[in-house]
Amino acid sequence: MDAPLWTFLPFLGLVIAASVTGAVFRPGVWYERLDKPAWTPPDWLFPIAWFVLYILMAYGAWRVWAHAGIGPALGLWGLQLVLNAGWSVVFFGIRSPLLALFEVSALWLAIAATIIAFAGVDAVAAGVLIPYLVWVSFAAALNLAIVRRRHGAV
Repeated sequence: MDAPLWTFLPFLGLVIAASVTGAVFRPGVWYERLDKPAWTPPDWLFPIAWFVLYILMAYGAWRVWAHAGIGPALGLWGLQLVLNAGWSVVFFGIRSPLLALFEVSALWLAIAATIIAFAGVDAVAAGVLIPYLVWVSFAAALNLAIVRRRHGAV
């Protein structure tokens, strides 16, 4: 890849901007009081996981940009980034795990589509998004478990 390292910064800036919703709309007491399954990760793990995932997301997008410029693959990346930011707003801000379940489902589909689109441009870029899809799959399962505990079978 011949792109200068400084060209990575806009992609890093975009993921930082998306991550702000996670800092603004935090779990707090409401989340602590939710009935969550025993397999819920400890709170300290979430910022560490997201830090790594955001770096990988930026890196993958940067690689695609360096190979193909702005195009449909980066459009999908932007869509999943907006959906990513939106989940915290819906789950923690609006406090609606049920609506967040629909939102995280759309996010999952957008990430999968982004991986497929990235694979057509750069295999490494697609590969670095796989941990993100795995984490969001786990987050969706946790979200579903919370909804079931609040509303019964869904």
